[in-house]
Amino acid sequence: MATLRITLVKSTIGALADQKATIKALGLHKTNSVVEKPDNACTRGMLFKVKHLVKVEEV
Repeated sequence: MATLRITLVKSTIGALADQKATIKALGLHKTNSVVEKPDNACTRGMLFKVKHLVKVEEV
């Protein structure tokens, strides 16, 4: 199973409340923090919601 490396590249200041909650649910806290998540439909849906705040790489 593939994994995704997700990096928060933009601050959540000024973002909508649901976008902030999505970033928190992904496990990201500060700018440039990195997490690895499994590549599944749930994760892809969350990333679609915050695609302007994160950078995604396949691992």
